[in-house]
Amino acid sequence: MNFVEELKWRGMLHDMMPGTEELLAKEQVTAYIGFDPTADSLHIGHLCSVMILRHFQRCGHKPMALIGGATGMIGDPSGKSAERNLLTEEILQRNMDGMKKQLSKFLDFESDAPNRAELVNNYDWMKNFTFLDFAREVGKHITVNYMMAKDSVKKRLNGEARDGLSFTEFTYQLLQGYDFLHLYETKGCKLQMGGSDQWGNITTGAELIRRTNGGEVFALTSPLITKADGGKFGKTESGNIWLDPRYTSPYKFYQFWLNVSDADAARYIKIFTSLSKEEIDALIVEHEAAPHLRILQKRLAKEVTIMVHSEEDYNAAVDASNILFGNATSDALKKLDEDTLLAVFEGVPQFEVSKDAVAAGVKAVDLFTENAAIFASKGEMRKLVQGGGVSLNKEKLEAFDRVITSADLLDEKYLLVQRGKKNYYLIIAK
Repeated sequence: MNFVEELKWRGMLHDMMPGTEELLAKEQVTAYIGFDPTADSLHIGHLCSVMILRHFQRCGHKPMALIGGATGMIGDPSGKSAERNLLTEEILQRNMDGMKKQLSKFLDFESDAPNRAELVNNYDWMKNFTFLDFAREVGKHITVNYMMAKDSVKKRLNGEARDGLSFTEFTYQLLQGYDFLHLYETKGCKLQMGGSDQWGNITTGAELIRRTNGGEVFALTSPLITKADGGKFGKTESGNIWLDPRYTSPYKFYQFWLNVSDADAARYIKIFTSLSKEEIDALIVEHEAAPHLRILQKRLAKEVTIMVHSEEDYNAAVDASNILFGNATSDALKKLDEDTLLAVFEGVPQFEVSKDAVAAGVKAVDLFTENAAIFASKGEMRKLVQGGGVSLNKEKLEAFDRVITSADLLDEKYLLVQRGKKNYYLIIAK
């Protein structure tokens, strides 16, 4: 498998230094991508970089994930208009542990293969580096003129940022450049990869290596992922889509991919899955013949949810989706955990009722008109129930005066009322 060809057809190659492809054809290459440990979870904005490392390993090369324990304490000005908060050592360690666990799902860190992945932390080689030593050994090789010419610096100095650029951030490209030098000298790393906004930092590293020891290294970047309408990828109204289920439930994660546009689905399935070109081409043809079936979105959501979470989580997400949009049974509803239940019915009208009143037993007609105003009147509710138009917890309500008790509560707390086919109401017993 040819790594560069793989990235090209997947739309994952933005730029690379001349000679990169020849190097990859000639030998097993060690390459790295850096990740800022600003949280204890990766989000889908990192996923393109993670997939690049995955393809790199599948092509027989050795991937390294560099966690920026040192650079994370400073913050990269690339693409930023304000300086970041600096992180403590304790928080950085917690964040790194969380990220390694996630990266292990994509990369082989454990086998005896010569190209097994490695995780490195630049804090390990920066923590004992004094400022004077850094200024003497690294700073003298790169001129301020060279650093000022970088787009990431120019943008911050040309008024895009209210507060300008601190010296701390200005040194970032030297710190990242030194990472490349260190990995070149200690691990034989000849290639750095990253998003296209990292080109300036990566080439600074290559220049530092050339000026320090005459070594030749290479760079490769991927395009920054956007939506077809130009909007920012991976952001929703509620924030980032995280890989950690504590921050984004598998159901919400699945729904994100399921709801992308047709144009985005055709691009994303190449970038965010390991499906072959033949399989993806066939899926695109199938999708174009019947776009309403959303074949691409369903397959994309399946592949990414299983890869990031598990097949079990994917199946649970599909079952949860069917509760809202399909003909799911009450059994499927009862299997939902509380977080998924609330995620599925986020945005539907909610009512709070007394838990004690439900425990004592209350007629449905009283509960759904007086305690929770789902129906305007008892007469309206009686009519709908007689016509088979009301369900409680996904089961038809046979009698409008049926007594509801604690035994009916989902998770000992919720009642789901359905009026007609599409109108849902969530009652919370407190």
